[in-house]
Amino acid sequence: MQTLSVQVKDDYMQQFMNFVKNSHSNITISKDRNLELDTCFYEHQKELHQIRDDIKNGKMEMLSQEQYDREIEQFFLELENK
Repeated sequence: MQTLSVQVKDDYMQQFMNFVKNSHSNITISKDRNLELDTCFYEHQKELHQIRDDIKNGKMEMLSQEQYDREIEQFFLELENK
């Protein structure tokens, strides 16, 4: 079995659901919980995987908590001085 994402125009939805009903032995409809929580879930997932790969490959630096704390403190000090 394969899983697909299908977009159906509003005015065609009833016809589509009738087709699914008539093909119920071959088609299963279920809601994707990920998309209910975040409509761009799969795009965000892809971006995060790319960031992780970039960190692993050395294309992007991941800061330690201490480095982050220092940089964010410096950032706020610079904002206050402007």
